[in-house]
Amino acid sequence: MTGKVYLVGAGPGALKLITLRGWECIGLADAIVYDRLASPRLLKQAKPGAEKIYVGKLPDRHTMKQEEINQLLVDLALEGKTVVRLKGGDPTIFGRVAEEADLLRQHGIEYEIVPGISSSIAVPAYAGIPVTHRDHASSVSIITGHESPDKLDESIHWDKVTNATGTLVFMMGVAKIGYISEQLIRHGRPANTPVALVRWGTRAEQDTLVGTLQDIAAKVAAANFKPPAVIVVGEVVNQREHLQWAERLPLFGKRILVTRARSQASELVDRIDELGGEPYEYPVIETVMPSSESARQQITQAFSQLETYDWVFFTSVNGVDYFFRHLEEQGQDIRSLHRARLVAVGPATLAALRNCGLTAVALPEKFHAEGMLESLEGQLEAGQCVLLPRGDLARSWLPDTLRQMQLDVTEVDTYETVMVDEDDIELRKLFEEKAIHAVTFTSSSTVTNLLAAMRKMGFEHPADTLRHSVIACIGPQTALTAEQAGLQVGLLAEQSTLDGLIDILCRWNAGSVSLQSQ
Repeated sequence: MTGKVYLVGAGPGALKLITLRGWECIGLADAIVYDRLASPRLLKQAKPGAEKIYVGKLPDRHTMKQEEINQLLVDLALEGKTVVRLKGGDPTIFGRVAEEADLLRQHGIEYEIVPGISSSIAVPAYAGIPVTHRDHASSVSIITGHESPDKLDESIHWDKVTNATGTLVFMMGVAKIGYISEQLIRHGRPANTPVALVRWGTRAEQDTLVGTLQDIAAKVAAANFKPPAVIVVGEVVNQREHLQWAERLPLFGKRILVTRARSQASELVDRIDELGGEPYEYPVIETVMPSSESARQQITQAFSQLETYDWVFFTSVNGVDYFFRHLEEQGQDIRSLHRARLVAVGPATLAALRNCGLTAVALPEKFHAEGMLESLEGQLEAGQCVLLPRGDLARSWLPDTLRQMQLDVTEVDTYETVMVDEDDIELRKLFEEKAIHAVTFTSSSTVTNLLAAMRKMGFEHPADTLRHSVIACIGPQTALTAEQAGLQVGLLAEQSTLDGLIDILCRWNAGSVSLQSQ
């Protein structure tokens, strides 16, 4: 049975600037054919096992020819696969979608064109430049600038284009900016007409250069301004002076690696995104129910005595979550803990308990186990029974200290932390290009597992690779693990919470806090 091909516009680069239909298609795909102008984060939305085929330029291979891409789509569809051809921007605007669709039609292969948000309008918008304006430009032209001067002269009627619309948008014309400017001036545009070049718009590398037709070529050369970029010509460029918004966001310009478990990463990812950063999600850990029979027996034994505990200490959101999973599995409910007082480490753990209709005894000012015991001084008494439900990699400090205080402690591993073995070609490229600006660690296990994952990627000395990124840790114990692994911790949250981690990242990007390693 012949498959179907979706010719999908991926938008200008930012993950969320893709249509709902495009998002759906990625999730349906058996194979995704993509180039570098599509956000690599979109590939993470693919279903498990989906084939990902990069057809852009690599150091050891030139860009795949368009004819080869066309045939690849046909071959994949004839194998019965659902195929997504993921193209930057909109596929109908200089995306050569007509050639791909025509060959599919010739082979009787069903296809669907899924429009995308064009870089021609989105990239200027992210630079604070509306391509039309009631007072300055009631029309806009979108023009290719990617050809040689001879071909540009063949495809562009300069005498007609130059003054046909208030705004001219040239796509991929950085290398030809001098020639483009000369032609526009020669055919009637004033030499002082404003010009803006916006490079990698909507991405962490977004950069804008502003000038006039007369001096923009010299400015491009002086700044060594490289493609890809969108060129905007017209009075609308002046709107940038007071309409800039993306560049003023607290985390603008920073690509930040999030290593938390996928089930927990969404809050941190969303916060980074909202604050103008570009989060790159790479979960290196995952939590699962205990797998061994002995662990299951220990849980059953501990939960059979819930009415005997004076205290239950919850040290993480996972501890709360898995406790209630086991409670349900054991056929019990919270009434079994009528005698116990509950304690939470950190506001997130406290909130998790409150979501279950429970209130903890104390919230320490310091969001770690040591702070919790300080706040309970005078309330813990020798001989009291304590249940400590937590993960298999938790530190021994808390139970050891409680036993030294002569409390009867029952430790139970209610969940296990496992390494996520996920190959990520795009992340490897970003590391190689020194394009990860900061790496966040929210637990010791995220540190050790990222380093292990990087070794699997082929980085013999991952700590050396990470010297090009700022290491940001949520708390002192995580920072200690990072330092012991050879990493230079640059940022440490003042409060061991996600809010604290976000705050220190924003202050770093604003230049109001110095890196610890400096």
